[in-house]
Amino acid sequence: MKMRILLIEDDPRLNEALCCALRQEGYEVDACLNGQEGLYYMETGTADLVLLDRMLPGLSGEELLQTRRKAGDTTPVLMLTAMGTLADRVTGLDLGADDYLVKPFAMEELMARIRSLSRRGGGFHVDSGELAWGDLTLAELSCQLRGPGGECTLSRRECGLLCALLRHPRQTLGRSQLLLSVWGPDTEVEDGNLDNYIFFLRKRLKSLNSRAAIQTVRGVGYRLTMQSEDSL
Repeated sequence: MKMRILLIEDDPRLNEALCCALRQEGYEVDACLNGQEGLYYMETGTADLVLLDRMLPGLSGEELLQTRRKAGDTTPVLMLTAMGTLADRVTGLDLGADDYLVKPFAMEELMARIRSLSRRGGGFHVDSGELAWGDLTLAELSCQLRGPGGECTLSRRECGLLCALLRHPRQTLGRSQLLLSVWGPDTEVEDGNLDNYIFFLRKRLKSLNSRAAIQTVRGVGYRLTMQSEDSL
């Protein structure tokens, strides 16, 4: 059973970007653009975790959270907001949020905080955190990569990129999709950074004597293949 996340974010572009990234990570997502709709979804009790924007039109994130906590709703809530002072964070937590993430944020930090909340015994299932394909096994939380020639520890960026590729083997992932998945929607990243990390990952795979290969799809992005498939 996949973890189900309710996303309540009024910025349409950020909402869409987060939905895409979360589904790519294997989560089921329900998305709302305002507090009233979010309240309805929370009342159904189908979400395992809620990503809640603090500043929503109409019914604010603060009011929504207070309403559900008074009703006895204990669903974990991660509050997303541009209000990042110490007082703002304390207020958000006192209102009943389980965690607080200030915009702009890196997508990898958001995913890490979701995993952290999932380990607090909220009563929902999460995957073991290991991805395996071909002769590779990646422990997502520790960034330990195992192959025929041993194992190594990846950087968080390397781990994020390889996770995306391992979840979609033999599929071409666009450059923008990979940048969104690893760096997040609000982080400015030079395009060449992606190529640099792909270069580092290729060296890692070679050092582990893996048959897996990251193939460049010119003008589009990258895909994970087996070496015998590179010519296809």
